[in-house]
Order: sequence, then C-alpha cells, then structure tokens
Amino acid sequence: MPSAETTHQSTPEPPEPGTGATVAQVRVEPVSPTHEDPVAVTGSEFLGGPSGRHLLTGASWWSPVRVVVLVAMALFALGLIQKAPCYNGGWFYGAGAQYTHACYSDIPHLYHARGFAEGLVPYFDRLPGDMDYLEYPVLTGVFMEVASWLTPDGGSFQDQSQNYWMVNAGMLMVCAAVIAVCAARTHARRPWDGLLVALAPAYALTATINWDLLAVALTAGAMLMWARSRPLAFGVLLGLATAAKLYPVFLLAPLLALCWRSGRLREYATAVAGAVGAWLVVNVPVMLFAFEGWSKFYRFSQERSVDFGSFWLILDQRTDLDLSPAVVNPLALVLTLMAVAGVMALCLSARRRPRFAQVAFLVVAAFILTNKVYSPQYVLWLVPLAALARPRWRDFLIWQACEVMYFLGIWMYLAQTSGGDGAKGLPLQGYQFAILLHLVGTLFLCAVIVRDIVRPEGDVVRRSGEDDPSGGVLDGAPDVSRRAAGDDFSPGGSPEDAERSDDAGSPADESDDDPWKYRGGSLRKEKAAGNKDGNG
Repeated sequence: MPSAETTHQSTPEPPEPGTGATVAQVRVEPVSPTHEDPVAVTGSEFLGGPSGRHLLTGASWWSPVRVVVLVAMALFALGLIQKAPCYNGGWFYGAGAQYTHACYSDIPHLYHARGFAEGLVPYFDRLPGDMDYLEYPVLTGVFMEVASWLTPDGGSFQDQSQNYWMVNAGMLMVCAAVIAVCAARTHARRPWDGLLVALAPAYALTATINWDLLAVALTAGAMLMWARSRPLAFGVLLGLATAAKLYPVFLLAPLLALCWRSGRLREYATAVAGAVGAWLVVNVPVMLFAFEGWSKFYRFSQERSVDFGSFWLILDQRTDLDLSPAVVNPLALVLTLMAVAGVMALCLSARRRPRFAQVAFLVVAAFILTNKVYSPQYVLWLVPLAALARPRWRDFLIWQACEVMYFLGIWMYLAQTSGGDGAKGLPLQGYQFAILLHLVGTLFLCAVIVRDIVRPEGDVVRRSGEDDPSGGVLDGAPDVSRRAAGDDFSPGGSPEDAERSDDAGSPADESDDDPWKYRGGSLRKEKAAGNKDGNG
C-alpha cells in the first residue's frame, strides 16, 4: 500500500472557490517510484536517495521524459558496444564466434543474403538461393531498403556489411528514442515508469538483432495516441505497426471487449478503420504488382517448422509426436485463438473493467507463448506494454532475468551445435531449461497482471484513485454492460472497489452535493454550477 505521503501527493486538490480555476489547470505532480516501489527506493540510494517532498520535476531541463530518453540512449549505446566482438570479426570469421560472444545479428548477414548489396528490389526481384523473396512484412522491407540506400557503396564484403549494420543501428536508435518518449508520456502522472523500458536489460541486448524496434515504436506511438483519446491516430499507427510485424493487430481483440463494456464502440470503429486503411495503403501497391513477393512472409510463416524458443520445440525434441507444419499450424492457431478469447472473457467478466495496457500485454504474451517460434528479440514486443501494465520493478526484473538467461542460453546452445564435436557450449537439456525459464518468466508476469485485474485494489496504478489513465476514452467511462445487467455503480468499478478506495484514502466522495465528485478514478467539475444530480 502507498504511504500517507504518497497518497497525499498523488491526489489533486480542487481549486479554491471563486478563483475560476479548472481541474485541467490544477498542477498534478508525477508519481515518484521512490515513494512507492521498494526496489526503486533501494536503487535510488546510489543517486542520493528517494526524491524529497519539495522536488520540482518540471522546473529544470531535466524533465522525466528527457531523463528517460537519455537513459534509453545510453543503454542502447551499451548494446552496440556489446556487439563489438561480432562487428570486428565474429560475424565474418568462424561460425561459432558470434554465438560464444552472444552478439549475433541478422542485419549484416541479410545485407548480402537478401540482395540489398546487389541493388535488388524487395518483393519485386527474385533472390538467388533457397529464399526466393524477402520474408518480412512490407513496412519492415521498406525500412531495410531505405537503410541500404544510406549505406555507402564500395569496400570489401565485410566493410559493406558493417556499414549496413551501423546505418540500421542509427535508424533503430531513433525507434528506441520514440519508444522511450511514448513510454514516459502515455501515462501522464507516471513518466518515471518509462525507466522500466529504458533500463530493461533484454532491451539493450536484443535491440539490433533484427528490425523489430520499428513495429515496437509504432505500437508505442499507437498506445500514446489512444491514451490521448485519438482513436483514428491510434488506428493508423497500429495499422502501420501491423504492416511491419503481425503481433500489433492482436491489440484490437481485447480493445473490442473494453469498448463494448464501456459503450465506446464508435471510437473502436474509428480505430479499426484507421488501422485497416493504413495497412492497405502500405500493402496494396506491393500486393497488386508483386503478389508472389508480397505473400512470401505469410507463406514462410506457414511453411516454417517448429523453431527456437517455443514449447513446441521441446515437445519435438523430447517426444515422437508428428509436429510438422501441417500439424502444428492449426494447433498453434487454435491455442492462440483460445488464449485471445480468454483475455477477452477476462475483459468482460472482471468485477472492474481492466486497464487497456493490462490486456494488451496479456494478448501479445499469449501470441508469443503459443507461437511455434520465439526469437530472442521478441521480448521487445512486451517491454513497453509491461511498463504500462505492471509498473513494479521487482516483477519486471524477475521477468527480465528470465529473458536474459534465455538470450544467453540460445547463443550458447548454437555455439555447441555449430562448432563440431569438440565445441563448448550449452547442451540440449540446458537449452530446454532456458526455454522453460523464458516461458515461466512470461507466465509469471501474466499471472501478476491477471491478479491485478481480478483484485484491482492491488493494482499500483489504481491505488491513487485513477481508473485507466492510459485508456483514453475508456478512462472513467461508465460500465454500460454492468448497468444493463442491473448494477449501478461508479465507472469502471464495483461498489466493493469504491469501498476499498475509501479505505485506502482515495478521493472518493459519494455526496451528490459535492461538485468535485469522484468519477471512476478522476476528479471532474460539474459542467453547470447547479448540477447536483450525479450524472456529470
């Protein structure tokens, strides 16, 4: 539970009568994690201790958003340094060096393997070798192509690959900065939660393995737009993210349940229209003029066998089951749909409407857990969502520790399998244990988020009396489905929740005569001075 000081700081006071001030004009101080998170308190001792009562967060250049971005850039730079052994030779000399140093990246290898060095146009030009076309979604292919335009010509094979990786690293750093800004600004009162993203160990280790940060940045921007009650912009960015990677489209499923429950289906339709329109704008031109190349991503996904990181691989390695793509594809699809349906059912059945960030994390995690492949960089998909869904350092670091162990495990396993009989590395059983760590760590974070949904009084974001501060049009919205069932209570919650909020010292006030009435987690002034009917 928050301290009395924390509760006092996080509750905005109404302006003095007669001043003409509105709620929007009342300054609301950001929540300081060093006042409510034991891990943050301990970590702050290295920087002089927890923030004081009179800290002015917006009075200097060092605003929370700028600090988060600078920390994210510093950690990104450390990730580049971690790739130095590969940059200086590991990618080019000796099959196992890039694994023993845990610095593998797809980027330098695919510069030549996918025809960028030769000037081939993705999706339109057939590639020599086994992979006939680029196997990435269109917007990711555009990103890769733009990077190839910026890569200097000439030099040796190694020089060209190094230059291409550096150009991509610079572009991905921009994506990382966008993610940091969005993570710090999506929940206006909790900008310091962006440090969870900026300091995520797996974030630094996997940022330049592949091009996933593009989709993650677009998804983070979409979440920010939804938090700002801009459903069309949310939809456009989500559609672009889906044109770069498949996973963002899954966010629309739980959002449908939340919007139905809150009576915000018009906003949901606007978001879907924006997403479909943006996806079509990117994909239709390539689809019409290079259908075979455009469809390669989808055909490759179907033809791909069970691969690294998935529980399917453990089953394949330890049993005699037939796990060919023809068998696994429908099974994985059914499991994914069941998991998504379970998240939607949770949205509809929870006593208090879940926060959007919570179910967004759960649905993406469900896709990851049921998929037939888990590449190390897929953790990037979850990091910004985890910071919004469960901004608690202990739980976040437990999950990150599991992901770092998996990151090391897969490279050590590949070092063992690619180096011949005498190679040193991780044996099969050790790698399977690393997969289990990844699965257990992700399930652990899912479990604590589900617990927060089932018992919303334990949700650290809602302890200050807020409803869904990053939920945009959902924040403080009435629970239409509950009212239709005969229940009449505060937006987004139940009478039991209101009682718990009162006990915790939140600003709930049930008096109909009070114009500063608690409205599902936010303080709102009645539109008319004489409006006392409680329908504000």
